[in-house]
Amino acid sequence: MKSYEQYYLKELQDRLKNKTYQTSEYTIKEINDDGKQRTIYKLPYFPDRIAQWAIMLVIEPMLKEKLILDTYSAIPNRGIHLGLERLHKAMEDREATKYCLKMDIKKYYPSINHEILKQIYRRIFKDPNLLWLLDEIIDSTEGDVGIPIGNYISQWSGNIYLAYFDHWMKEEMKCSNYFRYMDDIVILHHNKEFLHKLKRKVDDYLKGNLKLRIKGDWQVFPTYVRGVDFLGYRSFGNYTLLRKSTTKKFKRKMRKLWEKDKLDFHDYCSINSYKGWLKWCNSYNLKQKYIEPLKNKIKEYERVNNICK
Repeated sequence: MKSYEQYYLKELQDRLKNKTYQTSEYTIKEINDDGKQRTIYKLPYFPDRIAQWAIMLVIEPMLKEKLILDTYSAIPNRGIHLGLERLHKAMEDREATKYCLKMDIKKYYPSINHEILKQIYRRIFKDPNLLWLLDEIIDSTEGDVGIPIGNYISQWSGNIYLAYFDHWMKEEMKCSNYFRYMDDIVILHHNKEFLHKLKRKVDDYLKGNLKLRIKGDWQVFPTYVRGVDFLGYRSFGNYTLLRKSTTKKFKRKMRKLWEKDKLDFHDYCSINSYKGWLKWCNSYNLKQKYIEPLKNKIKEYERVNNICK
């Protein structure tokens, strides 16, 4: 290891041992994410991102043990494809999954209560030094609610904040067909009245235990009429479509590329990214209509850049 790397790691180690470590000032920017305004927080590589990465190397396996299988966001060896596979497996029993309750939490990250999050971590960990450090990071933003989108540890805090709610849903409410991707929640059931009653119980649980609220656009609907909009796709059981908003962006992007004389690196990456999305759904017509006209341009880009397929 180079001497300057050793110096900085020793400096960070001393700060942690002496409890003089403090989270640095955030660089904050606003972004538009699919029509939603989000505030993104960024910390310097040293000491903060190194510190959070080091913490997660140790505690990530223990946090993962507390999560049910059917939550998929920001968890190693899980994600969209496992979630789709699990959802489609459940939908093989069409009678048991006739209706869908779809809901998400209002302003999830900005609504996470610091004190409740700290108590959740205290249910999992007993080491006072670790808890001191977690507390310091949790309280690094103003106020007593909200965790910063952009922190590595925030992804896991967002997951673990709902971990005991997940178990309540599965074990006490007996919702075997329950799926979550961060704050995006889908429950499938044979009885729509059950789902309406469940929604009221969810409201009470989230408000009373986590100080959270469900967004007003929640819905109960026939699963196989509308399809389940989850993980970027609309699933109907025996076939799957790309989400409408993603499809519109895909079409708009491909039409722009039709007009270009040749593709650049970003164009090529964009096409391959969409191919990755389309691979997991019934997309033959989309590929034929929107990607096939770019076939010669794609081949030319690969020829010029010596890309072997």
